[in-house]
Amino acid sequence: MQLALKVDVDTLRGTLEGVPALIETLEAVGADATFLFSLGPDHTGRALRRVFRPGFFSKVSRTSVLEHYGLRTLLYGTLLPGPDIGRRGAATMRRVRDAGFEVGIHCYDHTYWQDFVARRDAAWTRRQMLLAAQRFREVFGTEPRVHGAAGWQMNDAALALEQELGFHYASDTRGHAPFVPLLRGQRSRCPQLPTTLPTLDELIGVEGIDVGNVHESLLARTRAPGPHHVFTLHAELEGMKLLPVLQRLLEGWRGQGYTLVSMRTLFAGLEVAQLPAARVEAGTVPGRSGLLAVQAAA
Repeated sequence: MQLALKVDVDTLRGTLEGVPALIETLEAVGADATFLFSLGPDHTGRALRRVFRPGFFSKVSRTSVLEHYGLRTLLYGTLLPGPDIGRRGAATMRRVRDAGFEVGIHCYDHTYWQDFVARRDAAWTRRQMLLAAQRFREVFGTEPRVHGAAGWQMNDAALALEQELGFHYASDTRGHAPFVPLLRGQRSRCPQLPTTLPTLDELIGVEGIDVGNVHESLLARTRAPGPHHVFTLHAELEGMKLLPVLQRLLEGWRGQGYTLVSMRTLFAGLEVAQLPAARVEAGTVPGRSGLLAVQAAA
């Protein structure tokens, strides 16, 4: 059984502090992972626009945003200028690749993408994706081959662009198993490996779950064999304050018989032609505010 680890890196702090800690932790247990980077400006402070989203206050009250992100990060893009993550964090990003982990695109401007892509047009979407791809090439000297959207936010133009830009596969959605998106009734050439498990911040504070036992809740969900699980962690959370939780999870998954792999490895074992096709639609996920890109039910 394989369980893929996907690391979303949202901020400059997560890049410089969380990512090195994750490299060390993963290497210590022989786990692989895919790291997806935010490559442009860090405008985390502008996320305060989400205050009006349903469920926003509930999530913030359960997980300490200030504790995990830090005051300076929460001021980027408002009282402080947003630093360029791709330029200041390039050496750390290359360190991830040089350690043998898969690297890919999360976004160019995390806050801008997460807050606007669902309602912007194809031209806006193309510009954001091309900016991210160009910066990826500047950092790594190669073409990007995997994309995982910030905040699981997508639109039809972005799904179409993934195949146009030559991504081998993507993980932009929440769902239950690998699938091929339907674009205007046709099968995309860029399969989706959706996040199948809840994230830690979606579980903590719900039904008696806290930092001390959240790993038990996740391990209960993977006790039954599941060959295509994808777990999304964040450099700002599991790479920092929640690192001990991640260590307990890694130990628990290995004890359940899972091999901890990158999405690249998970994808290599799939027969793409045999994957089911499904629409990508807007839907909700327990513990997370707003609408996300989800795999439509069969």
